[in-house]
Amino acid sequence: MFKEYDVIVVGAGHAGCEAAAAAANMGSSVMLVTMNMQTIAQMSCNPAMGGVAKGQIVREIDAMGGYSGIVTDTTTVQFRMLNRSKGPAMWSPRAQSDRLLFAKKWRDMLEQTPNVDFWQDMVTGLIVKNGVVKGVRTGMGLEIPGKSVVLTNGTFLNGIIHVGQKQFGGGRVGERAATGITEQLIELGFESGRMKTGTPPRVDGRSLDYTVMEEQPGDENPGKFSYTDTPLLTTQRSCYVTYTSDVVHQELRKGFDDSPMFSGRIKGPGPRYCPSIEDKIDRFADKDRHQIFVEPEGWDTVEVYVNGFSTSLPEDVQLKALRKMVGFEQVKMFRPGYAIEYDYFPPVQLHHTLETKLVKNLYFAGQINGTTGYEEAACQGLMAGINAHLAVRDEAPFTISRSEGYIGVLIDDLINKGTEEPYRMFTSRAEFRVLLRQDNADLRLTEKAFHLGLASQQRMDAVIEKKAHTAAIIRLLEEMSVSPDQVNGVLEAQSSAPLKQKMKLAGVVSRPHISIVDLMPALPALQEQLQHYPKDHIEQAEIQIKYEGYVTKELEMVEKMKRLEDIALLESFNYHQLPSLSSEAREKLSKIKPKTLGQATRISGVSPADISVLMVYMGR
Repeated sequence: MFKEYDVIVVGAGHAGCEAAAAAANMGSSVMLVTMNMQTIAQMSCNPAMGGVAKGQIVREIDAMGGYSGIVTDTTTVQFRMLNRSKGPAMWSPRAQSDRLLFAKKWRDMLEQTPNVDFWQDMVTGLIVKNGVVKGVRTGMGLEIPGKSVVLTNGTFLNGIIHVGQKQFGGGRVGERAATGITEQLIELGFESGRMKTGTPPRVDGRSLDYTVMEEQPGDENPGKFSYTDTPLLTTQRSCYVTYTSDVVHQELRKGFDDSPMFSGRIKGPGPRYCPSIEDKIDRFADKDRHQIFVEPEGWDTVEVYVNGFSTSLPEDVQLKALRKMVGFEQVKMFRPGYAIEYDYFPPVQLHHTLETKLVKNLYFAGQINGTTGYEEAACQGLMAGINAHLAVRDEAPFTISRSEGYIGVLIDDLINKGTEEPYRMFTSRAEFRVLLRQDNADLRLTEKAFHLGLASQQRMDAVIEKKAHTAAIIRLLEEMSVSPDQVNGVLEAQSSAPLKQKMKLAGVVSRPHISIVDLMPALPALQEQLQHYPKDHIEQAEIQIKYEGYVTKELEMVEKMKRLEDIALLESFNYHQLPSLSSEAREKLSKIKPKTLGQATRISGVSPADISVLMVYMGR
């Protein structure tokens, strides 16, 4: 019934969609198998993309030719650049999306992508012969042959939903769990574990009093995620902020005896950095209130997402507690919050390409690897799709290093350190975050995407032009001198020390809080020379000037790290023959089998002393 596909993608969440798009756009024949064609790219949790570090990932996906940035830009209801008060390395774009339009746009784009076929069914098992995956089996008893398989099962593997004392099988509310795959993978020798995540109640916006809440409007000049010509926002919907209180906490505590989390019915750990409201009350007992974000679900719906109120307490407890919050006194609930427990596979069982070590041409991406978040899932799907395509053509694998992208940081963390709780990306996880800014993802990655066939000539030309313009603007600022009487008014207005003598404009721009845009009205000659450059190219030049010293230091660190990456380790090396290594290092190195000394340095439990032992052994 089915032809043999180059790539079969199991699951059509954020990871599955990006995997299918990437492999198809590179030329592979792709079969995307999903349990429900109506929930492709469903935003199962909050209706938002981006945020701290996550926004950088979405821009990287876009620079690599992925679809997430384009879909977000065309369905955004509010855009905000977070951390504007900090330096540009910390700026993080975030967008509220229209939940229904987001999923519809994703499906439209996939349907318009040549080489993508769809099949609605549950995948219950893999076809594996001699250690190589050969396709999948479905709940209907069908076999779909394929040269590679990407598993992106999300929270569906043996998923159990918890609300108070009630529990029932499901991968998402209203949808059944997926069975069969975990059991087969364990038979094949894989290790599995359980994790938990949760979601808050959805409420009726008509029953809320927004006048007593804090309004949180979008940016006055909203940005966007994609480097393509996606539309800029002209109108936005506000979010709102309210707070819990001691009264709310007392109401919630009444349900703690029925909490699946506290009663031990939930075994898997939940996301540390996005805990449930009952977890917050229990862990942060000294806090008398917690911030709650009231987020619209879209342009034309009254449904509201209560961000910060994730819970699995009984429905009646949830409603009573909500009604104790300011602005929620008359709230009507559309559906209660719930927790979901599901299977995952510790990602130390993967190569950097996200291919499994045990089964050739089998890839894992998304929550199956223990991550949490749409953005983390999407970038893994992108990388798995790219590498599945390359593998079936016997081409060299593609990876992104820690110094090239947050995507590289995420995957390197997962395969070297594993994760025992849902992994979420933060800027603090990246040692080269000055290099990995949201503004330069195209400069870092689009050329790579172009060579893979994921970025068009038009996109490559745009990057070449941006680099040329940026260099020209920097040269102009380094050559143009300004006198105190020209700029001291601007400097004093920004509480910056006035000039005492002439200096190059680049030196003035390198100061904190002084921007080229601020200086242009006082310098007509500068304004005239810059008027033909795009705004983001001017901003790029300014950022590079301000960060020049930091960038130089980080590039030196990158070079040091590369020297260790150039020292190869044999996969067959017997670490147990080196008694000078710590027992934990011997165990971890034998399990993960790092390909380079650089990778070995990033394995949890391998100390600098252990690295020294390896270097001595290798004559270094």
